[in-house]
Amino acid sequence: MNTKQRGDIAEQAAVLHALRQDWGVLHPVGDNLPYDLVFDIRGRLTKIQVKCAWFDEPSQNYVVDNRRTKTNRREMVRERYCSSDFDFALAYISQKDLFYIFPVDVFIRYGSEIHMVETDKRQRKPRSADFRNAWHLLLQWAAHWETDVRNLSNSGKPLAGVIPSQALKSSEKV
Repeated sequence: MNTKQRGDIAEQAAVLHALRQDWGVLHPVGDNLPYDLVFDIRGRLTKIQVKCAWFDEPSQNYVVDNRRTKTNRREMVRERYCSSDFDFALAYISQKDLFYIFPVDVFIRYGSEIHMVETDKRQRKPRSADFRNAWHLLLQWAAHWETDVRNLSNSGKPLAGVIPSQALKSSEKV
C-alpha cells in the first residue's frame, strides 16, 4: 500500500468518526489546500489536517511527519505548516484505529516528526500522550466560539450581518 492510499484511509476514518459524533463534514476539492477536511462542530467550521502514522521499528514508536510534502516529477519538497493553515491535526494509527488530536499550535511546535508511544514500558509519559483520543479538544474549541458569540450583542439579538457561529473576537478581526 502506498502513502496516498494510507492517507485516504486515515481521512475516511476521520470522516467516519466525525459523522458518528453528529458533526458535519466538508471535503475540499483538490489537494492544494493546507487542510484535508472541514468539520462543522456545533456550527463552527474547523479546518482539519489528517496524517497517517507509520510504525518505526528502531524506536518502537508510531511517527508522523509534521511538515507538508510537495512533490513533482523531479523532487520532494517539505515545508513547515503555519498556525493559520488549519485548526487541528489528526494523526491516525490505522493498526490501532486510534487518533491523536493536536491543536495546530502544538502540532507545529514539534520538530520534523512527532513520536506517539503506544507501549507502557516507559518511565515517563511522552508529550504526545495528552493528545491520545483527545476529541474533547475539538468540542472545547467549538464551545469557546459559542461563548464569544453570545457576548457580541448587549441586547441578546444577533448583530446584523454576523453569522454567530463564525463571528471573530474583536482581537482577531483584521
